Amino acid sequence: MSATHNPDNILEVSNLETSFKTSHGLTHAVRGASFTLRKGETLGIVGESGSGKSVTALSIMNLISGPAGKVSGGEIWFNSPTAGWTELRNAPAETARKFRGNEMAMVFQEPMTSLNPVITCGKQVMEVLQLHLGLGRKEARARALALFERVRLPRPEQLLDTYPHQISGGQKQRVMIAMAMACNPGLLIADEPTTALDVTVQKTILELIQQLQAETGMATMFITHDLGVVAELCDRVLVMYKGEIVEQGTVAEIFRAPQHPYTKGLLACRPRLDRRLHTLPTITDFMRISEAGSGETVEGMIAKATVTRDEYDARQKALAAQPPMLRVENLRTWFPVHKGLFGGVKDHVKAVDDVSFDVYPGETMGLVGESGCGKTTLGRSILRLQEPTSGKVIFDGKDLTAMGQNELRALRKEVQIIFQDPYSALNPRMTVGAAIQEPMTVHRLHADEKARRKHTLSLLDRVGLLPEHYDRYPHEFSGGQRQRVCIARALAVDPRFIICDESVSALDVSVQAQVLNLLLDLRRDFGLTYIFISHDLSVVKFMSDRMIVMNKGRIEEMGFSEEVYAAPKTEYTRALINAIPDTGKHLADTGAATAD
Repeated sequence: MSATHNPDNILEVSNLETSFKTSHGLTHAVRGASFTLRKGETLGIVGESGSGKSVTALSIMNLISGPAGKVSGGEIWFNSPTAGWTELRNAPAETARKFRGNEMAMVFQEPMTSLNPVITCGKQVMEVLQLHLGLGRKEARARALALFERVRLPRPEQLLDTYPHQISGGQKQRVMIAMAMACNPGLLIADEPTTALDVTVQKTILELIQQLQAETGMATMFITHDLGVVAELCDRVLVMYKGEIVEQGTVAEIFRAPQHPYTKGLLACRPRLDRRLHTLPTITDFMRISEAGSGETVEGMIAKATVTRDEYDARQKALAAQPPMLRVENLRTWFPVHKGLFGGVKDHVKAVDDVSFDVYPGETMGLVGESGCGKTTLGRSILRLQEPTSGKVIFDGKDLTAMGQNELRALRKEVQIIFQDPYSALNPRMTVGAAIQEPMTVHRLHADEKARRKHTLSLLDRVGLLPEHYDRYPHEFSGGQRQRVCIARALAVDPRFIICDESVSALDVSVQAQVLNLLLDLRRDFGLTYIFISHDLSVVKFMSDRMIVMNKGRIEEMGFSEEVYAAPKTEYTRALINAIPDTGKHLADTGAATAD
């Protein structure tokens, strides 16, 4: 081993350069990245989508595929327990394959696309053990079972013979972790492994990684856009922006005295738990302030945006003084469970079970709970996208559950929905302009196609997109831009009521802040009423006037969002609140972070 290497390190990266050939020329995804990772340490890499953090991880794992992609410069030194210090960038492909999955392992963000859908979960873990450790089938199965028990999967023996689509997202992620841990690697890279998971499931996954690290002494590189997760898990942090490392240090250093405006923006744009804000600060705000050299502080920005108690009370009083716009009465949506050759109904899954509530004009009603609690089914049942089993949904005095299809179709102009995944909600063969215009044509709005195009362009402008985006296709946009297109499409028919179903769950915290601010601006400017569905209680608290906590198809708790958070009445709500990663307290403790 060269004298320049530190024996306490497992990884040393120097001046890493990774680029991709695109139709627009050469894109430098990672530029001059240098850092080290000590044995047993957890290093957080944070930044927005496109910052280069995932490409850095893929470069280390030798998973950048040519000819379009190439690790074009720098050195990647790995301290292998069997081969000593090895430079991976120029190592033969066989060497990288030998380390990958054995001494270095990676857990990806989306387990459903990482797991083979036609092979059982057990077999996929067994393959790793047979390939790298040379185990026989019987021994590999016994080891896979032990790994499933180790990652605390329920019914581990049964899950060995279960296919990925038959288990939840959190369970799939545990299978991926079991696969990554199969050969006791010295280095684990976890790429956004908790981004789309419930806060409670996220907490258990983070605790699991910490426990496995303590047991094995492995080093972990944890990639995320959420600094709250970093605060709970990591020892040191790298902040990446446009392919470069703009700041690095210990968690305490980064949280107490961030130096770069981008880091300050990441810290501040997450919804606060200690106060209510009119709007969230965004990274754009911090970069603008930095360029202007105004020296405005984070706390100063937040103080200006803080909602006073008098403002909050006055709004709630004004909302409640109106008759409800929506009344949900004893709504049930049950799914039959069939058994036997002739499909007799054995039981029912009670996805929504005797739910009642009102929503007032101009109000945002939050709907929060874990995956499977029934919140999405409730939203779809209100619109009759899913037919309810019984109960009433009364909108402006009209019972939606008693309407015929023609009457219901006409009413859908008044009530719209924004789905969680904007990519699957948009037709990939239709330009975004055509997608926004289509509902206007269906409902015969505006005089002609020219007038509809003009209105579409004004909607694009309203949601922060440009006129040239009109003729582009969904794949040409980022996730945040696609969600803005879906918001514009929902607004195209001038609705009064919108159901937002997990519409920001998969977005970066910075993009999430922009979309949440947009939704609040639209509520004010268009007089909209929302049901806002999310598994993230901090986002629901920021957005909502009142909130409903759902659990197993029923309402667990309902009340003003500030009161539910400050004094939860049930253990389930307390567990949701306790699972929220919180960065706000760090900023509140110091008050010294500035955007200078």
